[in-house]
Order: sequence, then structure tokens, then C-alpha cells
Amino acid sequence: MAEVTIDSTLQEDRLFPPSTEFSQQAQIKSLTEYEQLYARAKADPQKFWAELAETELHWFQKWDTVLDWQPPFAQWFVNGKINIAHNCLDRHLTTWRRNKAALIWEGEPGDSRTFTYAQLHREVCQFANVLKQLGVQKGDVVGIYMPMIPEAAIAMLACARIGAPHTVVFGGFSAEALRDRLNDGKAKLVITADGGWRKDAIVPLKEQVDKALADAPTVKDVLVVQRTAQKIHMEAGRDHWWHDIRQGVSADCPAEPMDSEDMLFILYTSGSTGKPKGVVHTTAGYNLYSHVTTKWIFDLKDTDVYWCTADVGWITGHSYIVYGPLSNGATTLMYEGAPRSSNPGCFWDVIEKYGVNIFYTAPTAIRAFMRMGEHEPNARNLSSLRLLGTVGEPINPEAWMWYHRIIGGERCPIVDTWWQTETGGVMITPLPGAIATKPGSATLPFPGILAEVVDLEGNPVPENEGGYLAIKHPWPGMMRTVYGDPDRFRRTYWEHIPPHEGQFTYFAGDGARKDRDGYFWVMGRVDDVISVAGHRLGTMEIESALVSHPAVAEAAVVGKPDEIKGEEVVAFVTLDTSFSPSPELSAELKKHVVQEIGALARPGEIRFSEALPKTRSGKIMRRLLRSLAAGEEVTGDTSTLEDRSVLDKLREGA
Repeated sequence: MAEVTIDSTLQEDRLFPPSTEFSQQAQIKSLTEYEQLYARAKADPQKFWAELAETELHWFQKWDTVLDWQPPFAQWFVNGKINIAHNCLDRHLTTWRRNKAALIWEGEPGDSRTFTYAQLHREVCQFANVLKQLGVQKGDVVGIYMPMIPEAAIAMLACARIGAPHTVVFGGFSAEALRDRLNDGKAKLVITADGGWRKDAIVPLKEQVDKALADAPTVKDVLVVQRTAQKIHMEAGRDHWWHDIRQGVSADCPAEPMDSEDMLFILYTSGSTGKPKGVVHTTAGYNLYSHVTTKWIFDLKDTDVYWCTADVGWITGHSYIVYGPLSNGATTLMYEGAPRSSNPGCFWDVIEKYGVNIFYTAPTAIRAFMRMGEHEPNARNLSSLRLLGTVGEPINPEAWMWYHRIIGGERCPIVDTWWQTETGGVMITPLPGAIATKPGSATLPFPGILAEVVDLEGNPVPENEGGYLAIKHPWPGMMRTVYGDPDRFRRTYWEHIPPHEGQFTYFAGDGARKDRDGYFWVMGRVDDVISVAGHRLGTMEIESALVSHPAVAEAAVVGKPDEIKGEEVVAFVTLDTSFSPSPELSAELKKHVVQEIGALARPGEIRFSEALPKTRSGKIMRRLLRSLAAGEEVTGDTSTLEDRSVLDKLREGA
């Protein structure tokens, strides 16, 4: 990270203000109201968050101190007593929401279940008592390795209710990845299922748990939910069927008063070193931040059916399927399946069936929908939608426009959200009734978030100049440490940019620029920046240029070492189904990039591929593509890779 700036080449001037009708009924109704909120939060962050904590959450005991900041370690609402499961469930039972749908679930084969707040509360309390019966105590770490079924959310809330930190491991991870996470967290118990449905196939979850537990000595018990009913091994004395063990167990389980800074969960992110990082989030600050961001960003109404398509194994599922929506008393929808060849339009079926109002998904999914064509969404009634969102990585302007036009019918604002596992909740985003949007821009920081684009000395860079995306002040949802490794926390997030004007700076690892309106344009990971002839180019901008060509469904751009230029641009391109690879098309795409951006960004090489290597959360693994482009051996953690055959095919075509 010796370079100071990143060259920005993408120009996007289209502006989409919210409709008057949307703004009039929104939580935050105007740019003026947003600016006043932002100014108030900036002037006195502690007062801003304290007022929200008091009005938005239920406390067993009020805090003594709002923020204790010993850089880089923060404590929020010191000595306060609270329970996130109580805020998600119990407090709604004394209101009309008691019999409101809390969780709607749709299984991939078409089965479905709905839980009211009263029913969900009962399920969570009974699950919590089963955990206690199996010896789980406050402070014990519980592993959760589940398909997208209601019991996944119920298990999380049950752990939170009794003060047992959970570590949810995505149900597509390998046995090795599961083992490493269980061992690092010293998990005492694992909650899983016999299997789950994904793309018309059964994912053999229990089989993977059995392999992982061959070398996970701290795990004493396994709780198994029956989902697919296929034959599985059950280890006598260790494994327990959920439907058997729950018989006769009481559904009376008061929520444990938790200290504000008690650990709520560990969530592991992949490290390029091969050792995953255990991101630690604590109770009160996370509860507040996920609650307020859900309420304002998704403009929640009591009548909304809200659907985030993420998996609960990711932070997006934690914050915006389970904790944020339920804390607000919303109706949150979970879907087990994924678009597949037998039903490419399943997402649109779910929206039509349940009258979904708010739809939050990933740019990768949107580009996949674009590749399938407009027929599937056009064949369904999507008129219930009033707000769209994106999460996971920067969205290309052309994908944004397709989403706006085809899914949103040109009437739904789009909240393009930037955040990370480490931040706990959304950091930069439009508030949909207040902020006009630009395709490809996450727009402005959430109130209370002091974001800046800086150089490596911590100085703000000029308008439209690329730099490093940094956060200048603590916020309640921030991670507290790396589990068991505070030095790694300090090194990874706080030492890249020195303290500036007495302020410690959180460095997010992303490059960005700010335009003349103060809008943020995230340019991708700084690891993914390409240095060409002394210029540093963000991969996202070159990828956007490629995707704007009608032949291209998806593109990933990396740098390859070059003796003369330093690096050469290599583009991995997936074509729209109506186009075929050819030398002529390759030349045309190179020319198109030159027209869109300039000769500097012209790819030296274009490799056509049926698919790109992605994590199971939909992010393109450019690190692997860099190794392939350079002819190097692929190293580091690949446990998050969704389909290893994609990597093998790319190797064969190299």
C-alpha cells in the first residue's frame, strides 16, 4: 500500500430523486431532514446515539456511560443491561403485533410456514430451554450450521436469549471450514439439520458436521433438525433429534439480562492467509445499530413484507433478516432456495405470492437475472414492490438501471448499501425518501457515520480523486475485536492509516472517491486495484464499462504482472446467452472499454468463461483470478468458494 491515490475513470451523471409521494410517507422525508440529522449526530455523536437507544430499545437497566473509547477498542452503553431476543420478541407481545406475522418462510420445494410474534416467541423459549438442558450456559459458544429454515433464526434468538454467543457457519461451507471455525470459537454444541434444499439437490449438512467433529474436541452435543428426512448417522449420546428432545420441554424462559458489551456472536470472514478472522459483535450497540439502520434505510412500515435474500450465515442475514427487522416488529421473509434451471423465476414467484414490498439482494444476483432475460420477471406481478436494495459489492450502473426498470417498474427507489461484516450494519446508503440516487453510487453516509476518502497520511483527497475509504469516529455497531487476537484487530483495521488530528481511523480496505455532491463511489477492494503505467485503476470501473456492452452479462477484471507497464488488465467475461466467444468479439470489447474509459484501461487480454469463481454470498473471488492470470498456484483460504468446478474450468482454459 505504498501508493497514495487511485485514478477514477467512471463518469455517471444520471440522477433519480425520490417521488413526492414516496417522500411524504417516508421515515426521513427530505434532504434537509437528513442533513439536520447528520449535523446533529456529527456535533454530538454520544447524545445522538443515546437518544435513539432510549427511544428505540427496551433496557433492563440504563447505562452509566454512552461511549468508552480506548482506541481502537470501544465500549458502548457501559453497564447497561439488555437482551436482543427480548427486543426482537417479548416487547412486541404487549402490543397489537402479538398476532402479526413475524417470520414467513418458503421452502425450495414449495412448502411454507408462518410464525406470529407470539408463536416465534414460544419456539425460541422452548429452544433456549433445550439448550440449557444440554448444559449450555451463559458465555458458551454455540455453532449453527443450518439450511435457510426457520429453526436457523430460532436457534440464533435462543442463543441470544440465554447469553450463549452463536457462531453461524454458512451451510455451504466444507467440513474443514466448519471444523476450523468451531475450534477457533471453542464451540460447546452444534445445531444443524439432516440436510437442506438448494438448487433441487439436498445439501448433506449432518454428514459434513460428522466429518468436522472428528477433530473438534470442545463440541459435546449436536442438535439435529429434520428437514429432508434422508438417512443419516446419529452418534449415540452426542446427537439429538430436535423433534424428540423438545417433547415436554417448557416454553417459559425469561430473557437473560446481558451486559451491553457481552459477546452476542462471532462471525468468521475469510482471510487471504488461510486463517479465518472471527469478527466479534457485542449486544447493545449492535442491537441499536441494526435496528435503526433497518428502520430508516428500508423505510419500514407496519404493513410491509420485507425480504432480504441473503443467508443467515452472513452478516447481512444476521442484521437484515433476523435482528434488525424483528427488533422493529416487521414481517421478515426467509426463502430456502435459489434461482435454478428448474425454476429460474422463483424469486419473482415469492414476491408475487407474498406481496413483498421491500426486496434486498446482491448485484451478482441482479446480473444473473439480466443474463436470464426479462421474460421471467415480466411474467409475474411485481407491483407490490415499493423499495429495492443492493448489498455485497458495488453495483454496475447498467445493472442498476436494469433493476430500476425491470424489477422496480421505474417507481421504486434503490438503496445501494455499503458496509461490511466488521461494521455490523450499513454505513453509506441513500435514505430513500430523502436522497436522490445515482446508478452505481452508495451516495451519503448514514447519520452518525463520519466517513471520508483519504490518502495514506489520513488527509482528505480532492473531489473525484480516488483514495482510501475510512471511518473517523466509533459507531455502536462496530466490531469489538478479532476473537482471541486483539493484535490482529489492531493491525488489520487501525494501523494502515496513522491517527490524523488526534483521531484514530478505521480503514475499511476499500478504495473510493467522492463526487462534487459529496456522494461516495466505492471502487472495490484496494487489493483489487490495478497499476498500469503509473496509474492506479479501480477494477469496478473497468468491469462496469464491460457490462455496459450488450454482449456482457458479467465481468471480473484483475491485473497481471507486465515488465513494461507494471501490470496489464486481464478481463474474465461471461457472455449473455445470445452471444458466443470469438476473436472479433474480444477485439470489440477492448475497443468498447477504450471508448467508455480511455486507452489506459484497455484490457490486454479477455478470457471468456461460462461462470466466475464466487463465494457462496455471491462475491467474485478476484484474488483467485489474479493467481490464474499470472499463471501462479492458487493459495490461501478457498473454503468460501461456491463451485470449485468453475476454478477447474478456468485453469483448463488458461
